[in-house]
This record gives sequence, structure tokens and C-alpha cells, in this order.
Amino acid sequence: MSAAAFEDELLADTSGRVNTDPEFVAELVEAILTGDADLVRRLLTPLHEADIADVIEQLSSSKQEALAELTPDILTGDVLAELEPDTREAVMEHLDASHLAAAISDLDSDDATEVLEELDEEVREAVLAEVPDADREAVEQSLAFDEETAGRLMQREFVAAPDFWTVGHALDHMRDSRGEMPDKFFDLFVVDAGFRPVGEIPVCRLLGAPRDLQLTEIMEKPRILVAPETDQEEVAYVFHKYHLVSTPVVDGAGRLTGMLTLDDIVDVIQEENKEDMLALAGVNDAGLSDTVVQSVRSRAPWLLVNLATAILASGVIAMFQGAIDAYVALAVLMPIVASMGGNAGTQSLAVAVRAIAERDLTAANSLRVIWRELATGTLNGLIFAVVMGLVTMLWFQDLQLAGVIALAMVLNLACAGLSGILIPLGLVRAGADPAVASSVFVTTVTDVVGFLAFLGLASLLLL
Repeated sequence: MSAAAFEDELLADTSGRVNTDPEFVAELVEAILTGDADLVRRLLTPLHEADIADVIEQLSSSKQEALAELTPDILTGDVLAELEPDTREAVMEHLDASHLAAAISDLDSDDATEVLEELDEEVREAVLAEVPDADREAVEQSLAFDEETAGRLMQREFVAAPDFWTVGHALDHMRDSRGEMPDKFFDLFVVDAGFRPVGEIPVCRLLGAPRDLQLTEIMEKPRILVAPETDQEEVAYVFHKYHLVSTPVVDGAGRLTGMLTLDDIVDVIQEENKEDMLALAGVNDAGLSDTVVQSVRSRAPWLLVNLATAILASGVIAMFQGAIDAYVALAVLMPIVASMGGNAGTQSLAVAVRAIAERDLTAANSLRVIWRELATGTLNGLIFAVVMGLVTMLWFQDLQLAGVIALAMVLNLACAGLSGILIPLGLVRAGADPAVASSVFVTTVTDVVGFLAFLGLASLLLL
């Protein structure tokens, strides 16, 4: 086999295309419909847990439930941990408590907590009753913390060593405790007599150090100590800022209680990005397995808000009905002014929300950014005022009308740039999420200002 052919085969094996292959999914659906459990197992068992989760998420909710009843053994703890929350919740309703207990017993405490938090309290208690005492205690302690906090994310399995140990002591301890260590870890935490973390050592450095060397000689001071009550978005920001792979979690007395690892933070970043993207589109939540009723319930409230703002914009147009009747060209051109303002406002808003989320936009630089967005909007307005003025002259051969739309374009794009930055900043100051409501307010401002500027100027200068 040539090198190129080998590379193509390797890419085909590792690209995850199996979960997007219509023939594979169709064969799986047929096996589910005919109740062929053996074929379902032959199709799914060879796949990685993440690929199994991807395939399941492409099925309709009824097929997901049928799969859970037909082959519950496919839904191991690792598969459940990989599923999206809405899919995981749906399939777990069709798994008995003993199966769920066995599944989460194989998981680290952070993944077990993630799986169990989707269950109703009564079912959760039934599952925990069948879990070994040590695992149950760890999960219950994690569930005691609020959702979307470090306490829910942290893994209670970690490797720690006292500060008076040598490298040899630590290595021997790790070899003797293989069954009690987490599946994956990146740092050894060094603790004092009060079990407070005083240092951390990357495993690669530990393995390369002489056995008789004191741990304190190769450790580095922990860059960040996270409290379990810390919001997960704040934790993700800290990991990104300081390029962390793992970090210790400490209680109120500073004692080491758990650790956070990068794989969990990647999930948080993706989750927060998805939430912001959906919020900007006016959707509270969304999933491929949602029913029509669930989709309507999620989207209708924001459509109602948009309807109210559209009526407001239409009310502005109605104020100038006489001008539109007398000058029909106004009706042709006014959507252009509003549309350009809406697009410019959305651009400014996207930049602002991203900067706020990444903590780049602060009180120290907000005035400079506000001025930049205003200047950008004004300059864009001038550019497109010239373009639209020329288009209007060629279209209607009316110099005054060209001047009106040019001036309205400058005013609306300048206002769009300003509203795109001021509205999310105002929502942050009010304690609201700028991603949730900003787009509705910005679009309303640009529509109202666009119509008011264009039709108002036309009434003053043309009639």
C-alpha cells in the first residue's frame, strides 16, 4: 500500500464519518424496527463511545427509546456521558435503576454527577441506593452544589502527596494505588499537613526526576485555586487565560477536595458557546430530537417579542403614511435603510458580545471601544451613502431623494454601531446576559431609527 493510500485509509477510519453515513444509520434504524438486537450490537459495539452517542443523537426520539429498551447494554456509562443532555434524559427513562447504577459506577465522579443530574429526584435516589457507598457519597456531595459551578464539574478522584515525600515515595504510592487513581490525570498535587495544596507537579516532570529528590524541589506553586461555588464560565475563562490542563479545587478552609481537568472545561466552553449562539437567535434551547411542540414552545416567546418590536417599527411608518402616498419611491427605498442598519448593528453586537464573554471589554477600555464602533458605523454610513445615492440617482433621477437616502444611511449606520455596543454593555450593567436580548433591542433600534430618519427627512425636504 502506498503512503498516500495508507493516509487516506487512516483518515477514513478516524474522521468519524460512520456517524454521518446515511446507509449506516438506515441499517441501524431497520434493525431497531425489526427488533434485531444482535444486529444493533454488531453495528454499534465496534464504535468509540463518542461515535455511538453521535449515531444515537441522529435517531428520532421514538427510535432512541426503542434502542434503549432493545439493547440497554449498549448504553454504558461512557456512552451516557457522551450523549447530549436532552437525549441522555430521554433514553435513561427506559433504563432500570440497576443498569444505571452499574453504568455510573464505572465513571469518574464528575461524569457520574453529569449523568445523574438529568434524573428525577425519586429515580436518582433509587439509582444511588444501588451504588457503592464511596461512589454514592462523592456524587451526593457534588450534587449538593448548584448547577454550572465548579463543584458539579470537579472530579473527586485525584493524586496527592505530602510535602515531605520524595519522588520515589510518590512513584511507589502511585504504582501501589493503581485501582484507586483516576483514569486520567496530569498533575500530582503536593499538600501540607492540613491537606492544603502547596504545589503541583506535572506527571511528565515527576517521571523524569531522580527518586531521592524532594517533591518540594520540583513542584511549582498552584497558579489557581478554585472554590467549588465558582461559576463554570469563570472557570473556563481561568483555564483559557492561564493555559491550564488541570487545577485543584479547595473548600472554605483551603483543603484539597477535587480537581478540574481540561476535558470538562472544553465541554463547558462548547456549552456556553452553544447557549450564546442560540440566545442571539432568540432560541432558549434546541436539539435534533426535539418534538414539534418542544420547538414551538422554545421559539414562540421570542417570536412574540419580535412581533411587538415589528409593530413598533410599523407604527413609525404609519406616522408618515401621507408622505409615502405622495412619494411612492419612499416605499421602495425605505427597507434598504433599515436592512443596512440591522446588518451593521448585528456586526457590532457580535463583536461586543464576544469581547464581553472573553473579558476583553472592560470598564477600562469601554469608552475607546464605544468610540471605535461609532466611528466605524459613521464611516461605513458615508461609504454606503455615496453608493446608495448614486443608485437612487440612476434609478429615480431625483437628486433630492438621493440626498435624503444618503443622509439617512449615515444616521442609521452610526446609530447601529452605537446601539450594537451600548445595548449589551447596558444589559451587563443591569445584571442580564447580553447574548439573550441584545439582538431584539438592536434590531428594533435600527428599524425605528432607519424609518424615522429616512421618512422624516423625506417629509421635511421633499414635500
